[in-house]
Amino acid sequence: MCRFLAYRGDPIFLSDMVCAPAHSLIHQSMHADEGKTVTNGDGFGLGWYGEREEPGLYREIRPAWSDENLRSLCSQVRSRLFFAHVRASTGTSTTRANCHPFAHGRQLFMHNGQVGDYALIKRRIEALIPDALYTHRQGTGDTEALFLAALAEGLAEDPVGAMARTLGRVLGLMAEAGTRQPLRFAAAQSDGETLTCFRWSSDSRPPSLYWRQGSCGVMVVSEPVDERGAGWQLIPPNAVLVAKPDAAVEIRPFGVEVGKALAA
Repeated sequence: MCRFLAYRGDPIFLSDMVCAPAHSLIHQSMHADEGKTVTNGDGFGLGWYGEREEPGLYREIRPAWSDENLRSLCSQVRSRLFFAHVRASTGTSTTRANCHPFAHGRQLFMHNGQVGDYALIKRRIEALIPDALYTHRQGTGDTEALFLAALAEGLAEDPVGAMARTLGRVLGLMAEAGTRQPLRFAAAQSDGETLTCFRWSSDSRPPSLYWRQGSCGVMVVSEPVDERGAGWQLIPPNAVLVAKPDAAVEIRPFGVEVGKALAA
């Protein structure tokens, strides 16, 4: 599985979180502590909001630890809201189009987890994506498919509801296909203002996801980038974190109803 971090708050250099800490995301690309795999070397990506309406993207198939451009870029870019992701493929090819995060208009999205037996139901999931959005499909991975399907469900207007409906439909497709593999989902989404992060699973093993409120802003990470006692809190299983401008961070239950997906 992958490792990621999301930040929202006062503008900071990306390097402050992506490169500098002792257990930074670059370090995690080689030595993850809580991932399914220790190494996350199947590409990486950055997404950040700057002066323009739409986020910037930098994605590469080289491992994060070996790309000198990543450190240079992070040392120069300041952002109030950014995503960073290191990838460990769960079966799809290592291409730039499959690297996270993914963007569409103002929407930014990244994911860590798995869709059980994805190859078995890939075509059925893609059928959830309307033609107008399918033209934006560039890769072959499950994350991009979930993102585009959620956009069709109203992700821009209602991130929590849209993601619940999308995961419910995917669970329905998995049930129809007869798979007993789990659907595990840790993800971050933003429109440049609100940061929404999910930790959910169809079994009892959701991917790890932590958060911390600091003096500069809020961070959400797959695993702490520094000492575990430094204010990090584990987001509860089957919960969603919402960080809005000028408001306290909210964590509330996040549920997915399979029955609705099967009836749709």
